[in-house]
Amino acid sequence: MLVIGIAGGTGCGKTTVVNQIVEELPQNEVGVISQDSYYHDLAHLTKEERGKVNFDHPNSIDFDLMIAHLEELRNGKPIEKPIYSFVEETRLDDTITVHPRKVIIVEGILVLSNPKLREMFDIKIYVHADSDERLIRRLQRDIKERGHDLEKVLHRYQTAVKPMHQQFIEPSKEFADLIIPNNHYNTVAVDMVRTIINENLG
Repeated sequence: MLVIGIAGGTGCGKTTVVNQIVEELPQNEVGVISQDSYYHDLAHLTKEERGKVNFDHPNSIDFDLMIAHLEELRNGKPIEKPIYSFVEETRLDDTITVHPRKVIIVEGILVLSNPKLREMFDIKIYVHADSDERLIRRLQRDIKERGHDLEKVLHRYQTAVKPMHQQFIEPSKEFADLIIPNNHYNTVAVDMVRTIINENLG
């Protein structure tokens, strides 16, 4: 099994890069695991208390479960991946069954910041976009898709997103085997990754 880790700051375009890599590969041979599914369960907190949680700090992620799930997949066993609701800001009761694949892509802002998880990646990729671009994308996403108001998004950006990016995410770039600048569509880098994957599948 080939495991690829893809990190980068919020709104850098990780999902786009993942989709570009996946779309031309055989569907039944590639699986994607998102860090977003592995936020700690906050059902015991009120909605107001959840709103104060720093979701950009590594402590907000259940890395132990992520690592355990990746090990299960490596051993050829299916996993029950959690489903996280960004509207409710907690895990849902349902899970999604993920079966082992020849290629597993693990993506998320903090996936290169955790040493144990990082060791499990055969290829480590960091997607880079400038901070203005990322802020605009974050605003659009949180307001449109997650139902947050502008004031909340900006407050969270200033108090959590930006400082956590500088403290944990940006420094994790040094562990990357490949850095993809994503202010524009980067065909060459994506094609390189696809080639590596195809060689492994072959």
